[in-house]
Amino acid sequence: MEVNGKKGLPPRPNISSPGMEREDESAGTSNLIVRHYIHTLKTKAREAYRREPISYWIVLLLAMGAMLVAFPASGILSRVYFANGGKSKWIISWVAVVGWPIPGLVLFPAYFFSKKHPTPVNVKLIASYMVLGFLSAADNLMYAYAYSYLPASTSALLGSSSLVFSALFGYLIVSNKLNASIINAIVIITAAMAIIALDSSSDRYPYVSQSQYIMGFVWDILGSALHGLIFALSELVFVKLLGRISLHVILEQQVMVSFFAFLFTTIGIVIDGSFQKMASEAREFKGGPSSYYMVLVWGAISFQLGILGGTAVLFLASTVLAGVLNSVRVPITSIAAVILLSDPMSGFKILSVIIVFWGCICYIYGHAKIHHPCGMLARPGLPLVSVQLAVGTSVTPLSLLGKFSERVPD
Repeated sequence: MEVNGKKGLPPRPNISSPGMEREDESAGTSNLIVRHYIHTLKTKAREAYRREPISYWIVLLLAMGAMLVAFPASGILSRVYFANGGKSKWIISWVAVVGWPIPGLVLFPAYFFSKKHPTPVNVKLIASYMVLGFLSAADNLMYAYAYSYLPASTSALLGSSSLVFSALFGYLIVSNKLNASIINAIVIITAAMAIIALDSSSDRYPYVSQSQYIMGFVWDILGSALHGLIFALSELVFVKLLGRISLHVILEQQVMVSFFAFLFTTIGIVIDGSFQKMASEAREFKGGPSSYYMVLVWGAISFQLGILGGTAVLFLASTVLAGVLNSVRVPITSIAAVILLSDPMSGFKILSVIIVFWGCICYIYGHAKIHHPCGMLARPGLPLVSVQLAVGTSVTPLSLLGKFSERVPD
């Protein structure tokens, strides 16, 4: 065949089948959907950025940084205490609550600027705070025993099992809903705990016996179970006694529960005689008394800063964001413990970190599906769901309820 006087190839016939055309159309439709979704996200992000002043984004970034830095730091410092000569479990549990006035420093300005008054108290409310404070003190002591025997990375991973107990106790005590995603999270996190238990031979410090490692494992799981119970009971207090939720109410509960936990722990530390031993323990501490007291002071400050950061993220952004940051905190703690404390990190533990992270994401997704079936994130004026903010040496009873049809504004 000649084309313009030259020999050429005949035109290639169109041999595409109807099936191939349908595949091309399907792929084109999928690309359009993805591009539309990305465009929608960009548009919403720009609108959200323009809707809030720059000060809002600065505070939100600081709050996110506090969650991602302060909480892991408090766990790392707890392990530093025991690794460098600290022996008293009572002291490290006392450190977790001795900073209870710090949230109060935010609470009083909140009263002043928002022109709110303190929530009226009665015998039932005070009794509930006392019970939660006693349970929190016991929970802190359990975690302190765990940190004395376990690597910080292992303690952080085991502490994530409190999500499992929170879901179960929430279902039994306050009738929280369970769906397939939450049940899946329970199974996944439980599997991760089993993997850690089977890998104990490569996860134990040389100076920790097998029986001590087992006891640390048991104390961590028991502490997580009590942690989940405290969250469910805190939620019950909001449902039965408070009936509303706002920033200053959350801070009030945090301050009061931490105060009673501080009182009970102080009584325990006096009876145990740990206060009298602090001076000698400081002298024997690696780095001397100054390092000893710096570890305790920064341990108390870092934990309370983490609490304030988590509270701010919940109210400035969404429970989903707070939950995601809380999930990211687990691998951050594990990686920091490996780098700073030379924690053992086997392949099984790495697998457990990945599994726990995935389980936390499933848990968050399950709650979002229950409370926001249309895909809406919790924002000011919308109901909030319960999010665990603290898994470590202490507890933050910040159970935020999705049951309320309206959040009381500050």
